[in-house]
Amino acid sequence: MTVHTRPVGPTPKVSGPAQPPYLVTTGTDRRALSVGVTADASSAVVEMTVHGRWSQQLGSQAAATLQLCLAGPTVSIIVDLHSMGDSNGMSRSFWVAAARAARFGPSPFQLALCLPPRTMLNYRLRHSEGHQPLMFATMPEARQAVAGRLPHISRLQARLAPKPASVQAARELVARACQTWQLPQLRDDASLIMSELVTNAVQHARTDLVATVSNSGSRLHLVVRDGDTRYPHLNEPPLATEPYPTKERGRGLRLVHSIAAAWGAMPARGGKVVWATVSADTPERGAIAPTA
Repeated sequence: MTVHTRPVGPTPKVSGPAQPPYLVTTGTDRRALSVGVTADASSAVVEMTVHGRWSQQLGSQAAATLQLCLAGPTVSIIVDLHSMGDSNGMSRSFWVAAARAARFGPSPFQLALCLPPRTMLNYRLRHSEGHQPLMFATMPEARQAVAGRLPHISRLQARLAPKPASVQAARELVARACQTWQLPQLRDDASLIMSELVTNAVQHARTDLVATVSNSGSRLHLVVRDGDTRYPHLNEPPLATEPYPTKERGRGLRLVHSIAAAWGAMPARGGKVVWATVSADTPERGAIAPTA
């Protein structure tokens, strides 16, 4: 999973947790990864898995992964702890702090833990004073509960083919979103960014894709899901092999990087999602400190 932010204005802060089916981030050997993450098509719901014995190092990795997830449009995170070893429940304070940040941070999010019921960690969490996280025994239970608790999100979405015409269709989706939500000041930047994300997916992924525009106050989240697991790279030059009109031809991720408040990529089932946020001001998330 990768996230890029511009060095201007406040950036989202959080030291926090991780997630499941697709393991994530900077390593090339996925078997060695301790924290994994996968997102839905709009990146609103993220699932995380934590592997290995709980330690300060694992806590730091989980915290960093949470922070990256919360930089984007994520509103709900399900953390699968079935593969984490913590026989004495020593990670209790970490998850309690995460639950507190989820409920009372500047940009609240929904946090759910999935862990075996007959464990010391489960017992200690259920008997903790203060802010207990939502807890479930299985991932299907957690997914169903989270789906029923999702906050209303203003969202427009379009399924597009891997064709040059999809770039203009995505721009029209952004224009409709800005008109609907009365955010005309974000239209130009958001349209440029969406053009680049869709152009990149059409040229490189060459699969069907889903473009999503969601609204969070004064922010627009732009998300493109495709069927290619390869991440985009900031230093990749744009391809010139497709007959795009000049005004719609991809100008590379450097344009996205220069305009967006933050942008990144993470695994999705059967592919990936690439997202970007356009905002006049980016509120900070609550901090979650890693603990041993």
